[in-house]
Amino acid sequence: MSAQRFRRWDLSITSYFPPSMKKAIIVGASSGIGQEVAKLLLAEGWTLGVAARREDKLLELQALAPDRVEVMTIDVTQPDADERLLNLIDCLGGIDLYFHASGIGRQNRTLDADIELRTAETNALGFMRMIGAAYRYFAASSRGGREEAMIAAISSIACTKGLGPAPAYSATKALQANYLEALEQQARQRHLPIHILDIRPGFVDTALLNDNFPYPMLMHSEVVARDIVRSINKRRHVRIIDWRYRCLTFFWRLIPRWAWRRFKL
Repeated sequence: MSAQRFRRWDLSITSYFPPSMKKAIIVGASSGIGQEVAKLLLAEGWTLGVAARREDKLLELQALAPDRVEVMTIDVTQPDADERLLNLIDCLGGIDLYFHASGIGRQNRTLDADIELRTAETNALGFMRMIGAAYRYFAASSRGGREEAMIAAISSIACTKGLGPAPAYSATKALQANYLEALEQQARQRHLPIHILDIRPGFVDTALLNDNFPYPMLMHSEVVARDIVRSINKRRHVRIIDWRYRCLTFFWRLIPRWAWRRFKL
């Protein structure tokens, strides 16, 4: 991307930011997509709370803007994770955006029990623990007449179909997508000013894909992060990143179950 073209994109993004939306928490900010989104938001003047299990990587982010970054170590699989999230919110004096980028996933063609259970613990229980805590915070804050807040989370195109090579991963991503959809409906019925954004990338070149498998249509995390920031500013509801994956998932949905179980993946 040329410098001139990047500047045009940068200015268009700045214009999308509502003035009140300047404080955000990113869980899963130590690497990959979460880290790249954090850098973009910092460049736009946001104040951030960044959280993950690895404090050293979070401190690197804090060094980019020491006066606008608060750090908290949070393991979403631990029972105190939601309490630590609320503590981080207090440190920031409130937030307008909660962005959930924490997750794990591995191929598991032999259905190793440990892999399945760890995936469920992080992507299902950990996800609901953190998203639920953010939702309850925003619901309570709305009583003061605050403007619409946002919960944005990375699920995956893997939510489209059950994938034999990664059963727990695709199942937990379907749970995430349905959970976000349910919260969106509930927020509307309760007249809560909470906007929900479900982000569904395909294969992204991050540490998550560290099994040396030749994944097709691999995307760079920086490109995906820019798309996510645009989606936040445009207040989308569901975003499948990259036109190729939008086409792919469209046709996936059309495949009947009897044919899908015969697919070799």
